[in-house]
Amino acid sequence: MENSRIRSIFQNIRSRELNGFRVRKRPCFGDESSKFSRLGAFDYGSEDDMSPPMALSFCKTNKNAHILAVTGEDGYVCLYNTRLKFSSSSTSAENAEKARKCEWLAHENAIFDVCWIKDDTNLLTACGDHSIKVWDSQERKCLLALTGHTGSVKSISAHPSNNDIIVSGSRDGSFALWDLRCFKSTCAPSDTLTIATVQGAHVSSSVKTRGRHNKAASMSVTSVLYMNDEVSIATAGAVDSVIKFWDTRNLKTAITQACCQDNPSGKWARSYGISSLSQDKNGVYISASCMDNRIYLFNVLQLEKGPIKSFRGCNIGSFFVKSKLSPDADHILSGSTDGSAYVWQVNKPQTDPIKLEGHDGEVTAVDWCSYEMGKIATAADDSVVQLWNINNSCYSTTRSPSSIRRREKTLPTIKRRKLFTHQETKNPIKGPDLDPPVQSTVQIDSFSPTSIPEMKTPEPLKKQLPSSHIGAACEGSPDASFGSPSSVLNPPPSLKRKTILDYFMAPSS
Repeated sequence: MENSRIRSIFQNIRSRELNGFRVRKRPCFGDESSKFSRLGAFDYGSEDDMSPPMALSFCKTNKNAHILAVTGEDGYVCLYNTRLKFSSSSTSAENAEKARKCEWLAHENAIFDVCWIKDDTNLLTACGDHSIKVWDSQERKCLLALTGHTGSVKSISAHPSNNDIIVSGSRDGSFALWDLRCFKSTCAPSDTLTIATVQGAHVSSSVKTRGRHNKAASMSVTSVLYMNDEVSIATAGAVDSVIKFWDTRNLKTAITQACCQDNPSGKWARSYGISSLSQDKNGVYISASCMDNRIYLFNVLQLEKGPIKSFRGCNIGSFFVKSKLSPDADHILSGSTDGSAYVWQVNKPQTDPIKLEGHDGEVTAVDWCSYEMGKIATAADDSVVQLWNINNSCYSTTRSPSSIRRREKTLPTIKRRKLFTHQETKNPIKGPDLDPPVQSTVQIDSFSPTSIPEMKTPEPLKKQLPSSHIGAACEGSPDASFGSPSSVLNPPPSLKRKTILDYFMAPSS
């Protein structure tokens, strides 16, 4: 017993040390669902009106990461505090009264998607009344209504760095770009807010669906994503399993596409639609929930190779069932028609997923908390929202500042000197943990000797740095060596804004 305990201590120390730097311990799932613990459950809606929730989203900032927004078929928006301790003896209705911070009627129709923007001060709601509304989350006041779609708005996504620009996908087969800075008042005409609208984004005359009258497949745009390169958009629809990528500077046609399935062959071959898209925080991967009961994973820089992995085990029986890639791209969470939620480990696609049981209806909306890592929210047709957490022995519930992975274009010279002053040049990866006086926003996974000369470039070369040198630095950077799109999606200013074909390496047509 003592030997096993001593061995576990050394394993713990080893797992927390990487090249002399402290890192957050990664979860390691087994075959048992005990790795997850249920934090609690609360009702959405009242006893008189138990409408099913349709969408949910955790806040995006560290300060408000515990606040969960839930929208439903009744058109209400409810905000819940998920950091509270829920008693095991309390009912879901009692927990709802305890956790609910506020609620308001946002639409007179079902709200299909919700999105936080502008440091969680504003909230976007996409509704079946063909409109999108912008809300002040504190005052619960509508700031703007975006109208122009002729069908239910199924999905919305904000620009990665400029939340005034958003994209929406609709059941009418179109997706639209909006600029919130254009409005002067809540009565501003919609055509002054629309940057562009693409009609028939996912229409295929060659695909047929099963039925007596051989009706054409639905042209609904089910999901939209604003990519991290800040110039491209990914869209998916109900007509087929194709993800299309668009350049926002020229939306006449999609610049490239990726397909979940092989090209259907035969006269009566069936094509499956996609219910949702998601991407990790760094924008390296995209996941797609397909109606063939599989979730496909794509590498953004290798789209021509098709899905690199696929995950099965859940039942995606309707377009309301969504999935979500974790912020660190280590796991995929998905709802299911069988009343359970499922979690896969990305690097073990053949392993059976963890099954989270507890709902009495189809599990539809799911989300990961960005800063309280391991916290998960699931919603189902039983009008209950469940909170889960990965066991503390596998995953800490809070993220330290050093473990938050965010990219910074460059570090000031003073900061770099302070960071490497006390390190030996011959063996920089050994030594004590470094805590620079100024908080760094870059998580350093590993150091290579080739990266240090770039940080110690002489002053004369810094003032006049040629583009070729910058390109060489990008190619030799740690991000590039690990296949990360950091050097491609966020290149230096002199190399920025290449054509989108360079981002995705699409073959010229």
